[in-house]
Amino acid sequence: MSNPWITRAETGADIPAIRCINLTAFPTPAEADLVDSLRADPAAWIEGLSLVAADETGRLAGHALLTRCHIDTTPALCLAPCAVRPEQQRTGAGTAAIRAALAAARSLGERHVVVLGHPAYYPRFGFTRASAHGIGLTIDVPDDALMALSLDAGHPLPSGTVHYAAAFGI
Repeated sequence: MSNPWITRAETGADIPAIRCINLTAFPTPAEADLVDSLRADPAAWIEGLSLVAADETGRLAGHALLTRCHIDTTPALCLAPCAVRPEQQRTGAGTAAIRAALAAARSLGERHVVVLGHPAYYPRFGFTRASAHGIGLTIDVPDDALMALSLDAGHPLPSGTVHYAAAFGI
């Protein structure tokens, strides 16, 4: 079966639909507000790393966001949030948006990505347990929920503590 999703970087016209996707995908507006805060933070936002998945009509179904973080002092990216409209979950829209975001990051020369998420979902993209690389957080989370990925085999993951953008509140 071919991938029905069209992926691309967000445009200004997509912002209301992206907010709607996050509002409907999560039980509170926290993630939608987080996206808005990250978009307004020039230290976190990287143009071209907010990716959407649209159907053949152009209606947005999924969103994946990569923003700047650091592993100690090494620049890295944080994958969060990722969201899909509830009625289109489990259709590949999220996978398409995440794969497009990681490809866009790789094309920009980015080297490392971290994600705090479902340990059964993110390994399909190449993420592995961050603690195996000596990567941790300043807060307690389940060990298998913090994962990391090297986008460039020539630059292995650094060890250290992940420092998120201020909007994450961590």
